[in-house]
Amino acid sequence: MLRRSILLTVLASPALAQERFVPTTAETPEGAALVARLRAGGLVLFFRHADTVGEPCDRSFRVGDRAGQRGISPRGVEQSREIGRRLAALGFPASAPVLAGPVYRARDTAEAAFGAGNVRVTDSLLADDFSGPRLDWVLAEHRRLFSEAVPRGMNRVLVGHRTPAIMVAGERVGGQAFPEGGALVIEPRDTRFAVLGILMLAPVEGGGFHGC
Repeated sequence: MLRRSILLTVLASPALAQERFVPTTAETPEGAALVARLRAGGLVLFFRHADTVGEPCDRSFRVGDRAGQRGISPRGVEQSREIGRRLAALGFPASAPVLAGPVYRARDTAEAAFGAGNVRVTDSLLADDFSGPRLDWVLAEHRRLFSEAVPRGMNRVLVGHRTPAIMVAGERVGGQAFPEGGALVIEPRDTRFAVLGILMLAPVEGGGFHGC
């Protein structure tokens, strides 16, 4: 879409570039600090859908048209399951249900990770190029879900897409900072929010970014 191309070109401008996050695993000191914060609750965990490398690009941009969408790869299915296992093993308290966008790569990631019965699909987490004239509303919904207070001792878990996150959170999560299967760790702050880091719970070798 033209609007998306213009936005990403502007964000890539050296004049606007900021120091980007570097994704980390739970085993690093930086990742361990994020894990400790998540165990205490009160944060938002926004996952980008799982690996799609090698899958056909989107063709229809219609919600509900599985055949016309880029889906998660077989590695992405296993990555999703591993994300669910890792979250359970690390003891992250999560409020129910997990919210996921309706584009199948987000929905399938959430359902493989957490079980279909624990997921609620919402247009609030649509991909930008599936949003059409509702894009401004979709971005406002991302801001709301990132900034609303989370119940005490819990974390809000969301599954969506990279570009709306860049549009809302800024260039620090752009470029190669936010791979497929990664999660933004976000602290709500009244009507605002802060991204604390990017956590990779189930990295896929050679994965992270599709060629579309």
